[in-house]
Amino acid sequence: MIQTPYYLIDRAKLARNMAIMDRLREGSGAKTLLALKCFATWPVFDQMRQHMDGTTSSSLYELRLGRQKFGGETHAYSVAWSDHEIAEAVGYADKIIFNSIGQLERFDNQSASIARGLRLNPRFSTSGFDLADPARPFSRLGEWDAARIERVMDRISGFMIHYNCENADFDLFDRQLSRIEDEFGALLSRLKWVSLGGGIHFTGEGYPVDRLAARLKAFANRFGVQVYLEPGEAAITNCASLEVTVLDILNNGKDLAVVDSSVEAHMLDLLIYRQAGKMETAGDHPYMICGKSCLAGDIFGEFSFPAPLNVGDRLSIADAAGYTMVKKNWFNGVKMPSIVVRELDGSLTVAREFGYADYESSLG
Repeated sequence: MIQTPYYLIDRAKLARNMAIMDRLREGSGAKTLLALKCFATWPVFDQMRQHMDGTTSSSLYELRLGRQKFGGETHAYSVAWSDHEIAEAVGYADKIIFNSIGQLERFDNQSASIARGLRLNPRFSTSGFDLADPARPFSRLGEWDAARIERVMDRISGFMIHYNCENADFDLFDRQLSRIEDEFGALLSRLKWVSLGGGIHFTGEGYPVDRLAARLKAFANRFGVQVYLEPGEAAITNCASLEVTVLDILNNGKDLAVVDSSVEAHMLDLLIYRQAGKMETAGDHPYMICGKSCLAGDIFGEFSFPAPLNVGDRLSIADAAGYTMVKKNWFNGVKMPSIVVRELDGSLTVAREFGYADYESSLG
């Protein structure tokens, strides 16, 4: 039995998302690029690259990983490139997307050998969290003044427009894309490609994939551009779990179960956005599932079970692929979860284990 904690990636569940990915690509003509900021666990890239066109990045290291481990088209984006990064970035990338006109002008000569784009901020988004809202007041993410952008149109061939965040509402997507068409259509028609970013939850249950495909195709035909999408969560939603073991049971007004993992260290987004984890369980025995770090709020959530929990029980925190492995950390020196893959034949492959040497080497 594999020692917990570990992230368990299920190839059969991943295949379900990839089948929807193929359906969208074929119906729309759009290309899809894996957003490495959400999921960069390369032991399953062999499966994903058969159904996606490449990767998009938010830093030099992500860019390099995408080029070396995934292949296909490699798009390079960063909020700000450094002088010492730009040459290496251009060497890995097929397209480089600048966040600002200032960066585009600063690195004009160094980037002239590859296709270049600019991030366009339409000044609205679907985010319900100020922390993640690219259209928040005083946002540094992209340009929005069409007159300013007009001055550099001869240096770019595309836009990246990332404004969707876990958007499962096709009609909202349609309306907002229409606003972009109306406001920026004159610029869009002069481009060769447009990335509409990520955050479209098209692998969610009941999402109208064919309507999305038709809308993307109409957009591409209207402006004569190649459309790109940058799915992160949509690529890997519901395809992994965090496997943990109960270490202690106590009661402090509620029944509590402490497990050998940590929200702070292993599923940080739950803490950041004050969300509960997910667990596929039900019954008459409620427990608060708690992490083992010293942080008082290190709590996965409250769940009910069919029988009382005992020390040694194994639990599965569901939907644990996105923004987890890319954010895991050594808080409290808590052991990092291993990365395990459930193969299509049901067998388990331990892709990576972390030990004390990794902790020590990360600090000096």
